[in-house]
Amino acid sequence: MAYILKTLNSWFWWENIWMPINCTWADFVDREGLVFPKPHQLYATIPYAFVLLIIRFFSERYVAIPLAKALGIKNVRRVKPQPNPVLESYFRECSRQPSQSEIKGLAKKCNCTVHLVEKWFRRRRNLEIPTVLRKFQEAFWRFSFYLTSSIVGFIFLYDKPWFYDIWQTWVGYPFQTLLPSQYWYYMAEIGFYWSLIFTLGIDIKRKDFMAHVVHHLAAIGLMSGSWCGNYVRVGTLVMFVHDTADFWLEAAKMFNYARWEKTCNILFIIFSIAFFITRMILFPFWILRATLYQPTYYSTTPVIAYFLFNGMLLTLQGLHLYWGYLIFKILKRT
Repeated sequence: MAYILKTLNSWFWWENIWMPINCTWADFVDREGLVFPKPHQLYATIPYAFVLLIIRFFSERYVAIPLAKALGIKNVRRVKPQPNPVLESYFRECSRQPSQSEIKGLAKKCNCTVHLVEKWFRRRRNLEIPTVLRKFQEAFWRFSFYLTSSIVGFIFLYDKPWFYDIWQTWVGYPFQTLLPSQYWYYMAEIGFYWSLIFTLGIDIKRKDFMAHVVHHLAAIGLMSGSWCGNYVRVGTLVMFVHDTADFWLEAAKMFNYARWEKTCNILFIIFSIAFFITRMILFPFWILRATLYQPTYYSTTPVIAYFLFNGMLLTLQGLHLYWGYLIFKILKRT
């Protein structure tokens, strides 16, 4: 078993996968003012994810709840059904909405009336529906992170030449030094998506749940892979392009939960415009152009990572098209 793991590890870190011809991992040792990303640094993203979860807990409790009350959202307390092991087991393992004949059978089994069984299932189903306050808290946390990351990302990028001329992302590659701002930008972003993966079981499940799972895993894979291959410059641009639209959506959700309909509609229109610009124009015609087309000018033999990363980026673009379709349907209804 140890030999198999060692062999897989050597295959995974094979230089031909990650870097151009005539480059080895030995070339990425820090020297003469050059600092390079190191794969083992990605382990730090797990504790950073737990730090973000702690921040999320306190921000949702001590900031989101008072804000929700100020916007007129009430904390509705749902009545819990009486503890009943038989009905609870049936609810979890068989059906949440039993038929009339099944309800009669359960009533006989529990020695109670049909009305009480129906009432128990109704209350138990209501417990599974997230409250408006819970939805607001989750939207507030995502809004806070995306807004903060957008502002910080702009501060990190506005004075960098590759922010204005994307060809600069490949100048000097792969021997581009890692900046402290790039390190913290990556750690925060990867840690955030790990925290979303950790809370998938307790966060509100939406209709596009699987699309979000694919997105989070693709995002972590992309950012981790770009870190290992030192594609950090273009990686920071990808993160910035994604975050700058998302906080508008979360803001629209917050005002929707507060029933501020006009404000919600205005914010959603702004989000739709930002989404179209960043995901339908900038991402395919700016970012993908830089990752698919420009590397061929610097190397005539693309490495395997070129196909892996672009495959994941194209997967993300497929999700953008899917979400763009959903956004268009919502806009038609408003």
